[in-house]
Amino acid sequence: MTRRTLIQIGAAASVGTLLPRGAQAAFSPAPDGWRSFELTTTVTLPASPESAQLWLPVPAVTAGDWMKAGDASWTTSADSASLETDPVKGVKFVQARWDGAKTPRTMVLKTTASTQSRAVDLSKPRAHASLSAAEQARYTAPTDLIPTDGLVKQTSDQITKGATGDLDKARRIYEWIVENTARNPKTRGCGLGDVGSMLAMGDLTGKCADLNALYVGLARAAGLPARDVYGIRVAPSKFGYKSLGANDPDVSKAQHCRAEVFLSDFGWIAVDPADVRKVMLQEGKGHLSLDDPKVVDVRRALFGAWEGNWVAYNFAHDVSLPGSNGPKLPYLMYPQAEIDGVRQDSLDPESFTYKIEARELSA
Repeated sequence: MTRRTLIQIGAAASVGTLLPRGAQAAFSPAPDGWRSFELTTTVTLPASPESAQLWLPVPAVTAGDWMKAGDASWTTSADSASLETDPVKGVKFVQARWDGAKTPRTMVLKTTASTQSRAVDLSKPRAHASLSAAEQARYTAPTDLIPTDGLVKQTSDQITKGATGDLDKARRIYEWIVENTARNPKTRGCGLGDVGSMLAMGDLTGKCADLNALYVGLARAAGLPARDVYGIRVAPSKFGYKSLGANDPDVSKAQHCRAEVFLSDFGWIAVDPADVRKVMLQEGKGHLSLDDPKVVDVRRALFGAWEGNWVAYNFAHDVSLPGSNGPKLPYLMYPQAEIDGVRQDSLDPESFTYKIEARELSA
């Protein structure tokens, strides 16, 4: 690690004490009531003599204070379709199969979920929280793209050196990522989350599935249970941040990965350094500095809070699609399809073809 990197680590570790604390933050998510949404995913696969398969993610996260998974229903021309759940990873999806077809193959999936903003006062520890042995093992384990040894461990150790507990470790990692990464607008989709390659190449740029996976990897290497949460934005931000919401009913490209870290005095808390970097790149005229008030507000809030204008699908890494001979997915956040065994481009909804629309349901 270079001297410059170590200096940045030191700066990140102390930055929390430098942020202004007086006025109410303009971006200040807090639980303010449940909102329910319906997601409609419409897929059309071309007519052809070859067989086809489809896998569509379904909201599968129910967490008492911020997310409730709802129902799923569909209409389809498929020869078979079923709602499936991976018993180990918890990922849920509708799987459909077609034989050869002389007309376009269609699926319309409707799912519902309820969500609300979340926040925790990190100055007031709650009752002592704990995870089961299985959960502890799962959320500190490496994945195919998130190692917890080697350079990841070395970097984590440097960031957290001298930390005085798991809250201090978690915050230091968050601040380090905010200061040392950048959002790359050329990254396709949400990125892959290939943490080992990012650190090995010294390229700490990407999008949410990259930067928040980096948080998860560094936290796990520090012994903190952490997980990515894969989902989709469904409504505008009520705080006026265009980059932090879905500003159109068509949310086909509104997928967003967030993260959580487990702290013994608080349980699971929200963490989203990737959205801080998104605000820096996209808000206003773009390329905002770290001391811009809009950035200061989201930076303060997104360690411990996030806005409830987003629906979670699952926490799963390294997802195998049943019935497919193709490679595992790093995550299931986008519709997936194969025609004659050939995986389609899930990041190109126009040619796939699919469309996802979000609608808020009345109370």
